[in-house]
Amino acid sequence: MLQDAGMEVVGEAFDGADAVALAQELEPEVLVLDLSMPGTSGLQALRAIAQSKLEIQTVVVTVSAEDDDVLEALAAGACGYLLKDTRADRLVDSIRQAAEGHMVLSSVVAQALMARVRADVDANAVRAKAEAKVIEEEDAVAADERPALTPREAEVLRLIAEGADNVAIGRELSISPHTVKQYVTNIFEKLGVRSRVQAAVYAVRAGLV
Repeated sequence: MLQDAGMEVVGEAFDGADAVALAQELEPEVLVLDLSMPGTSGLQALRAIAQSKLEIQTVVVTVSAEDDDVLEALAAGACGYLLKDTRADRLVDSIRQAAEGHMVLSSVVAQALMARVRADVDANAVRAKAEAKVIEEEDAVAADERPALTPREAEVLRLIAEGADNVAIGRELSISPHTVKQYVTNIFEKLGVRSRVQAAVYAVRAGLV
């Protein structure tokens, strides 16, 4: 499927240890990795590749949408986390985005992460009720420091937080994926972030979405 999409598949590994060895030998642009494998797990392989300092973007493709698995994979160095029911065209597009240094997530995974972030934000707000006056002062400062997004950029950011990719955002807003990419670049610059996940988390914590 990837070859039909114009990609060069330079190697295939049986397990995590084999994946690390091949990654060090072949130095591919992107490594597509499962989490559950015999012997060395995907997480162990991720950590080994991160420690090797290789310039490889790793995309996890697995069945688990559990928050802890996602967070562990991202913390271990993955730049993408996709579920195995991801459409073929979305998988191809995500691998291309990963090769360009973008973080990619299945919509279900992104929504789950954003729900967790929102829950953390709500929990922090409850714990901080006793310090209402201080919070009001901090909120006033935060509001002044929030980046000024255009209405269209705010729409794009909302869809990013919902896990939509550039193609899906383009369909939703009736604009081209190229135009979406430019909006995403502008949003990253304004928010001072480097990935879609960072942008979404920032947006939720700042109350922008």
